[in-house]
Amino acid sequence: MAAGRNSQRIVIAGASSLLGGELKTLLEESRFADWDLRLVDEENAAGTLTEAGGEAAVIQRVDEDTFKGARYVFLTGSTPFGRLCARPARNAGATLIDFTRATISDPDATPWFPKIEALTGKTVVKQAKTFYVFSAGGAAAASLALVLRPFALRRMVAVMFRPVSESGREGIEELETQTSQLLSFQGVGSVVFGTQAAFNLLSRFTSKSRVDLQSEGLQIRAEVSAAIADANEDAKISLNLVHAPVFYGMTFSACADLGEDADANKLSHALQEAGWSVAADGETGAGPSNVSAAGESQLLFGEPRADLSRTGAWWFWAAADNLRMPAASGIKLAERLEG
Repeated sequence: MAAGRNSQRIVIAGASSLLGGELKTLLEESRFADWDLRLVDEENAAGTLTEAGGEAAVIQRVDEDTFKGARYVFLTGSTPFGRLCARPARNAGATLIDFTRATISDPDATPWFPKIEALTGKTVVKQAKTFYVFSAGGAAAASLALVLRPFALRRMVAVMFRPVSESGREGIEELETQTSQLLSFQGVGSVVFGTQAAFNLLSRFTSKSRVDLQSEGLQIRAEVSAAIADANEDAKISLNLVHAPVFYGMTFSACADLGEDADANKLSHALQEAGWSVAADGETGAGPSNVSAAGESQLLFGEPRADLSRTGAWWFWAAADNLRMPAASGIKLAERLEG
């Protein structure tokens, strides 16, 4: 049974995750602050004591009545958990706002990040019932590729630096422990990453790792393809995902071959028109970083720089809060759907 337009219930599925917690905080500061907020998660997180709306709340397990009467269901947490929740939430008539990539291959799911309509020229249909919100990395690569298309983009190669918070609290705890152990000249444990993650840049983890960088990279690539929606333009883009030994904040480096019309001022203006912040040299010290992006809901770009040896090649550097940015994007979507 579909939830009525007057329903004011929101369910966060995956409420104990880092993104779920960020989303709850931002919802409580938004126009949805007075709505009925329900917190649910997987069995191992059920019973966790937290707070919602300034009052004590307990995270519940998912059951047959979890999504009944919900206007919006925000899917956070793991991709398998997102898939588990998607069907019963749809059957309950809720609008799904998916952060888990569980619905990215669903032909009825609508891709979303702020300014996607302006950049693609396609209207996001308010009546759609399933939306998936891009990760910080996916939004960065997709929006940059779309911004550069009018500049006769011929090729773009990007490297994204993944913080351990993408692996949740377990990833953060393992990096903390490894850092302490290494500074004390002890051997390191590696339950999550299967190898030394502290003080180490890696293009992949071992077979013992719970994290598959290649699979995550392909998921980000799928986000970009969904936004580009043009096989010829999509073929111009290559991405790589690299582990960075930092707790929070996605950073992003890209090099693009562009036409003769490109210059730093025009490129900076186009990035700002896309909704992102561009810091001139010297404004933020060393430039945008995972530290300076903390708490920001938008991408922070440094000034585009021409390659020193290749005519028409331009370098881009950006940073984003990998939790705040997608959470804020999802809330903007819900606000837009409310009108």
